[in-house]
Order: sequence, then C-alpha cells, then structure tokens
Amino acid sequence: MKNKYILEHVGYTATDPNTGVSREILRDINLTIPAGKILTITGPSGSGKSSLLMLLNLMRDATTGRILLDAEDIRRLDVLELRRRVGIVFQKPYLFKGSVEYNILLGPRLRGINPGFSPGQLLEQVGLSPSILQQEATSLSGGEQQRVTLARTLANSPEVLLLDEVTASLDSNSARFIEDLVRELCREHGLTVVWVTHDPEQVERVGDNNVMLVEGRLLVGRIVV
Repeated sequence: MKNKYILEHVGYTATDPNTGVSREILRDINLTIPAGKILTITGPSGSGKSSLLMLLNLMRDATTGRILLDAEDIRRLDVLELRRRVGIVFQKPYLFKGSVEYNILLGPRLRGINPGFSPGQLLEQVGLSPSILQQEATSLSGGEQQRVTLARTLANSPEVLLLDEVTASLDSNSARFIEDLVRELCREHGLTVVWVTHDPEQVERVGDNNVMLVEGRLLVGRIVV
C-alpha cells in the first residue's frame, strides 16, 4: 500500500510571543499515513493534535525531523500548491464576507483556473441546496457554514483532507452526514484523510487506522474512552 505521508522524528516547539517562553508541543513523531485511507487522531486536550495537523500543510513548520508527501520533503514544495493539495477544515468554520458562491469559487479563481464543476454541484455534494448560492455566507447557521467550508476546500480538488474536530459542534444527523460524505470521498476518489476527534464512537465509525497523542508523544492503535 502506498504511503501518502511519512513523518520522520518530527518535533515541534512553540514560543509564546508575549513571554518568550518555549514549550515542546510534539516530540519525535514517527508515522506513516496510507494513501486513500482515514487516519483518526485522538488524545487529551493540549496533546498536540491540532499542531500535528498544521504541520502537514506548513501552517506550522516542524522544529526537528522531516515530513514527506508522496516521498518529497514538504519544505521543497510551493506552499500555495501544497495547501491546494492538502486542504484543512477546522472545528470553527471561517467564511469570507460575500455570497456562498463567492466563497466556494475563491480557490479556483485565485489560481486562475476553470474548476470544471458548478458551485451548486458542490453544495449538493455536502448536503445543501443550490438555492443558497447567492445568500450571504456569514448569515448561515453554524452547521451550514461548516458544510460550505468543506465545499470550499473540496473545490480545490485536494489529495489530502485534514479535519480538526469538524463535527464537534454539529447535531448528530449533520455529523453522520459529514462522516458518510468523507468515507465516500475516500472510496470513490482515493482521498486521504487525517481526522482529529475526541469521539471514540466516531473513530470506530470512520477510522481505518487510529493513533493517540499524549503530551506530544505518539501511541499507535489506541482509542480514547
């Protein structure tokens, strides 16, 4: 099986800009992430889960070690192209002022390409009606905003999807819809997913593999209960 990511002795230390105090967030992470599968990451709050996600698309830069994407060090890649290939969606959706359509097409327009799909098709894919395309994006409910954020990320045709507690604030039906959608994207399009979650039942439902972070160190095959 092909590995999408390989992390070799990765560490990350963050420095508080106000106090100048440094803290080791991640320590000696060695991990392979198979292509086309869902890897779930669990662990207590403050264990470094979100930091690990952000290292995977250079929103944060590893202090030690190296991260390979398709066998190439991510530091050698153009950062904008990397972030097109590796999309990230956070627990709290962030949308720009403007219509839903504007938000969905933002990535392709910035790259000057024809996306090859209609925004309405993407909305339907994430379970929303195309009738909201011209609606102000920030006026939507939290659950709707999260789905539009996901649609905007998918508009870039990513190879990897990083999900940080994306269903934590959704009702159970909406959460299950997102879970089913992500599993379908993996199955139909070979998308690789790294999913941070606190929900052990969600891990059982969606994860092909699971790792656990505790105080910045990696444990494999463990599930938080």
